[in-house]
Amino acid sequence: MIEATLCHILDESKVLLLRKSIGLFGEGKWNAPGGKLKKGESPEEGVIREVFEETGLNIRDLKKHGLLKFYFGQKEEIDWLVYVYSTKKFEGTIKASEEGELKWFHLKDIPYNEMWEDDWYWLPILLDNKNFEGVFYFDAEGNVLIDYKI
Repeated sequence: MIEATLCHILDESKVLLLRKSIGLFGEGKWNAPGGKLKKGESPEEGVIREVFEETGLNIRDLKKHGLLKFYFGQKEEIDWLVYVYSTKKFEGTIKASEEGELKWFHLKDIPYNEMWEDDWYWLPILLDNKNFEGVFYFDAEGNVLIDYKI
């Protein structure tokens, strides 16, 4: 099982998203900054580190919204366990990274059709400042969402 984080950085009526570079997991999809936890790292430590590495921004005053469990293919074990945060407090200048392109989107213009399909179900809950837990079952390639529970 891979443990990872996501952090939706909010500024007024916009959210910062990252389009994953070709060759990386989730390539071509828009997603919040974040990534895999290192051994011994807490989810909060990991999300702060990952956001800085991917965006150049220092974040604080994190709100933990929930937990996402992902299954890829017909398996009993969770493939990915993702801790989901948001923040409105950040400092620094956005910088490019090898992870992908960064872009601010107005909340009404979030490119859901270019994101992981599960985002359609839980991201509006996060943007409504609520908490959630979700379980998502994808096909083995991660292209088709087969089932979910929130």
